[in-house]
Amino acid sequence: MRASQAPATFGVIVAIGIVFLAELLSGIPIANVTEADTPKLVALGAIVPDTIARGEFWRFLTAMFLHIGILHLLLNLWALYQLGGVFELMFGSKRFVVTYFATGLVASTTSAMLTKGFSAGASGAIFGILGALIVSIRRSPRWRHQTWTRGLTNQLIGWAVINIFIGFSFPGIDNAAHIGGFVCGLALGFIPHREPPPPASRMTIDTEDHRIEIDRDR
Repeated sequence: MRASQAPATFGVIVAIGIVFLAELLSGIPIANVTEADTPKLVALGAIVPDTIARGEFWRFLTAMFLHIGILHLLLNLWALYQLGGVFELMFGSKRFVVTYFATGLVASTTSAMLTKGFSAGASGAIFGILGALIVSIRRSPRWRHQTWTRGLTNQLIGWAVINIFIGFSFPGIDNAAHIGGFVCGLALGFIPHREPPPPASRMTIDTEDHRIEIDRDR
């Protein structure tokens, strides 16, 4: 997938990368982040307990761009590249941007309300894109009757179930943000939309099992 095909997705990826560089420059290690590094993440905008009571609502946005170590960063960027790119190709840059930031802010708010520790990361917004993609495909007159989209939506649902289960099974995973973003994404998927006009005669989408080429002139 080229940047020109999904410019908003690549723009968010670049922004997250720049913020991670700022983390490193502030002295946060690239890996093995410990509690001693928490104040630095908080200073950069991570969500902290009582964020709402403090009136620090700006943290709902800044926390979406922060990551706790390189593994956290790479996992989220890979998921964003895969899900965000497909969503933007199918439903347009404007809808991607609105969905990404709306679900990310809801995820941050849910985290601030339910998580007792500090939190950061783009995964809440990524779960939001996941939820919106599932519903948007199923409601789209253009995509819902195609055979390949049925397999794709089944993969997406399975991916969501597995990752939410993992979130409940291991400490340190902000499942409140994941579920908040996912539910918000499902709801946004019901908003009527217009698919963007095709930029080229064919579009290629890679799924887990195979590559699909779609004739977009039909």
